[in-house]
Amino acid sequence: MADSGDLEMDLSNLFTAVAEAAAERNTAVAILIDEIQYCSTTELSALIMAMHKMQQRSLPLILIAAGLPILPGLAGESKSYAERLFNFPDVGPLCEADASIALQQPIQMEGVLIDPKALHEIYRLTRGYPYFLQEWGYQAWNHAEASPISLQVVQEASNTVERRLDENFFRVRFDRLTPKEKAYLRTMAELGSGPYRTSDVAEKLETSINRLGPVRASLIKKGMVYSPSHGEMAFTVPLFDEFMRRVMLQND
Repeated sequence: MADSGDLEMDLSNLFTAVAEAAAERNTAVAILIDEIQYCSTTELSALIMAMHKMQQRSLPLILIAAGLPILPGLAGESKSYAERLFNFPDVGPLCEADASIALQQPIQMEGVLIDPKALHEIYRLTRGYPYFLQEWGYQAWNHAEASPISLQVVQEASNTVERRLDENFFRVRFDRLTPKEKAYLRTMAELGSGPYRTSDVAEKLETSINRLGPVRASLIKKGMVYSPSHGEMAFTVPLFDEFMRRVMLQND
């Protein structure tokens, strides 16, 4: 079984065998996949078909996957029934209350407090994006010399966070782009805060929307941007526009 060379057929057979074994033992199987938007069309189609078979036979195997906002569209293009097969909950930035809990609870276990003004500043800087909350919390903890962690500590730690994000988070993504893709993102950043109308980007680059289509499609595929609504583009990661403007200043 699962050895025909046809991925859609083989993956369905493999999932069926695993799920049937789980059912015999009165248990269940969960498959967890992160960054699923990077699966090829063939891989995504095979996953969807395999899960469709699980649903048809009510077998105890579930798929939980995380990806960028382009995922529902990719799934729908792969298999037309994907939208009916899966739920696509929007897992966005944390609200300020939840961000405060995420920052406070770990340090309270160590007997340390953090000033409410410091919490608010971290939320303002991170916009509730979980990875950025981790970075600001980590650097604020390392920088602080006493409890409670103050607003001043957060402000002083921000330069370190910004440098780390530029070098280890934003730059890695930026460096894998082509010159045309970098120019597209630079133009978006020059327009201010998003979302950005594709017509505005084209106008600023003095070209047509159609000619920019391949560049836009490539940036979406690379997970740099997504389309929140028809005719609009936005960065997939908060603060990337600010990073682009810093890069622009360095290059000018």
